[in-house]
Amino acid sequence: MSKTVINAAKAPAAVGPYSHANAAGDTIYISGQLGLDPETGVLAEGVEAQAKTGFENLKTILTEVGVSFENVVKTTVFLTDMNDFAAVNDIYAQYFTGEYPARSCVQVAALPKGASFEIEAIAAK
Repeated sequence: MSKTVINAAKAPAAVGPYSHANAAGDTIYISGQLGLDPETGVLAEGVEAQAKTGFENLKTILTEVGVSFENVVKTTVFLTDMNDFAAVNDIYAQYFTGEYPARSCVQVAALPKGASFEIEAIAAK
């Protein structure tokens, strides 16, 4: 099975040596998305704004490979404060409706660029 590297032109640049996503067969593995403005690279203010921007960045990458949120089978959400869980859940439910993907949500000590939120995903074509 071959691997296809995906870098979406309209998503924020990676903050390290990695691709936006990789496709292996019909499975797409999407790297963690922060709430970075894709044009400026600046982190949105506050966890809710970061979550909304992070979901929009995820949407950009999904669109680049010709799929949508409906194709996502698994997500992992990283928060620096689990007290933000309910607010992020509300935003999550705006992007994932109907049949929800499997999900993990974990609190971490820190995220790149001082972010409060990050999401990674696995999608199937």
